Amino acid sequence: MTFEQGFADAERAADAAGKAVAALAGSVKQLRRAASEGDLPRIRKTCERLTAILDSTRKEVDHARGAWPFTSEQEEQYLRDSYAGEVITVAAAANLQIQQLDEGLVAFPSILRIVPAERAVRINRKKSAAVRPSHVVKTLQAIQSRKSKASVESFLSVLHRAYRLLAGKEYGKTVALAAIYDALTMLPGSTANYDRTDFVRDLFLLDRSNVTTTKSGAVCSLPASTGTKAPKGTFSFIAPNGEAVTYYGIRFSEAPE
Repeated sequence: MTFEQGFADAERAADAAGKAVAALAGSVKQLRRAASEGDLPRIRKTCERLTAILDSTRKEVDHARGAWPFTSEQEEQYLRDSYAGEVITVAAAANLQIQQLDEGLVAFPSILRIVPAERAVRINRKKSAAVRPSHVVKTLQAIQSRKSKASVESFLSVLHRAYRLLAGKEYGKTVALAAIYDALTMLPGSTANYDRTDFVRDLFLLDRSNVTTTKSGAVCSLPASTGTKAPKGTFSFIAPNGEAVTYYGIRFSEAPE
């Protein structure tokens, strides 16, 4: 049993219970009308029908209450062990490319993280208790279709400030991106709010944006941004077309006269 199947069963049971409740409410209205008019035969007939509908409604409501097949412990276990694989499968069926990378699932430009203990997910650090895989995939697709509000220029400016701090008097040399990331996440708890997956996603957005010059005129380049063989100290990302991209270093130089 998958989460998607479980949610679908619960949804169908809720629909059936809703129809039964609607039928019960309809019969109650008929009884009220008959009583307001003093129609004795209709009152007796409606009361008999109400008894049968009430029994049916109780059954449908009880079925709806027990339709969700997972216990609380099973929910957490499934979120830990199987949920990511199910989301990837559902995403593939919906033609959404999604890859597992470091701490999360990447559906460009979003990052999905699973929070089993809270029965929730985080999409770009925004927590949501809506974990039905098909709903999550639709949310990711909606974000993907929107124009990104992220400021590539602001990110480039932050990189430049960290680069100047690390390069010092050797401004113009290549600095490892791992050192840049460490500098950006020195404060306690920073990596929880901005982990390596966030960083490499922003690097990719910068890389493909054609934005290379800061407002101060410094020109950025990403040496060995593709084809880097050594995995240590590198940041890897899967592009929307499935291309594997690896980033290692960054270099700034002054704009030519």
